[in-house]
Amino acid sequence: MCGIDVGTGLLRACSWRWLKIRILGLLSAESRLARHFAPSDEQAQRLQLSARARGRTEHAT
Repeated sequence: MCGIDVGTGLLRACSWRWLKIRILGLLSAESRLARHFAPSDEQAQRLQLSARARGRTEHAT
């Protein structure tokens, strides 16, 4: 389904780079993995607010 077969031992023949690319692809696409690790709406709002605050202080100096 996701293109990563963990049950057959195939991962032993693949590089860490290969696995990293597959995982990053799943995190950036609409997937159960991305939804699981996505911040909640409240967390996302706090992150946006703190990023804006940092932007103001960086430009002020």
